[in-house]
Amino acid sequence: MGEETGWRPASLDERIDRLEALDQIRQLASRYALAVDTRNMAALAALFVEDVRVGRDESGREAIEKWYGRSLERYGTTVHFVGNHVIDFVSADEATGVVTCHDELEMNGEWHLGKIQYWDTYVRRDGSWYFKRRKLQRWYLADALQRPSHNAGVNADPGSLMVGQLPDIWPSWDDFWTTRGKSPR
Repeated sequence: MGEETGWRPASLDERIDRLEALDQIRQLASRYALAVDTRNMAALAALFVEDVRVGRDESGREAIEKWYGRSLERYGTTVHFVGNHVIDFVSADEATGVVTCHDELEMNGEWHLGKIQYWDTYVRRDGSWYFKRRKLQRWYLADALQRPSHNAGVNADPGSLMVGQLPDIWPSWDDFWTTRGKSPR
């Protein structure tokens, strides 16, 4: 992810189809944020493929609806702002993406601010685009009254989803600093 590779349209019809696909995929990310923030679990589940894998042992939209319901009941209000969205096509009907977001989470009457990325896999089925997989990564999650620092709040709560530490999880990050013989911190 992160570098444009893969399938490229050859004909004008394929180019138009790719433009429409880009818009539909971008809408997935925005509709996801809206569904999460409004706790519309049915709309959220409908953004995923029918046979979406949920954890190790479950699959399907009903399973993902229950999983998100359990995950989100620990928060009061949430606000997700979708920012950068990079999409790379694997084929005319498959793509990957990286979506950068700002999130605000109300937990126990306190607000926490964070920056996240979703590493996505998209697939088109019966003319519509869906999430096949969505993996959360995080820079930080900090109390709104504190200045965030690297790794602030990441994987600190054992009841929360375990995520990768950004930007460290990107191989290019380590390569950049290693070739300079320096540390970013």
